Amino acid sequence: MNLQYSIDQKPNADQIIDLYDNAGLPRPTHDKERIHKMYENSNLIVTAWDGELLVGVARCLTDWVWSCYLADLAVRQEYKKMGIGKRLIELTKETLGEQSMVLLLSVPTAMEYYPRVGFVKQESSFIINRAEWRQ
Repeated sequence: MNLQYSIDQKPNADQIIDLYDNAGLPRPTHDKERIHKMYENSNLIVTAWDGELLVGVARCLTDWVWSCYLADLAVRQEYKKMGIGKRLIELTKETLGEQSMVLLLSVPTAMEYYPRVGFVKQESSFIINRAEWRQ
């Protein structure tokens, strides 16, 4: 297996939907246009590829000098525990530089993962939830 990582290769909506569904990431994958817009409006996307197959992605929104919101981190089930998620985070941090923090909201199933890859749990966040979406 020869994995390639990229900050220049943006996946299409079908590739993203396939990855998210495989990874079990709760996103509106039934709405291709919404997935497309999520990526069109993101300004840092780090991807992992096995040939033509998208196997991992870190999708971010950042101002490049203060904060970076890691909106999505997904790795295909059959590629988990290979260090891909950790490498996507490392490449995100390298691309950002030292001035920017990386922050995220975790899905419940990943709460134990993020401290293992360098994140510190915070008790100082707040959220106004979006309107419910249906699958």
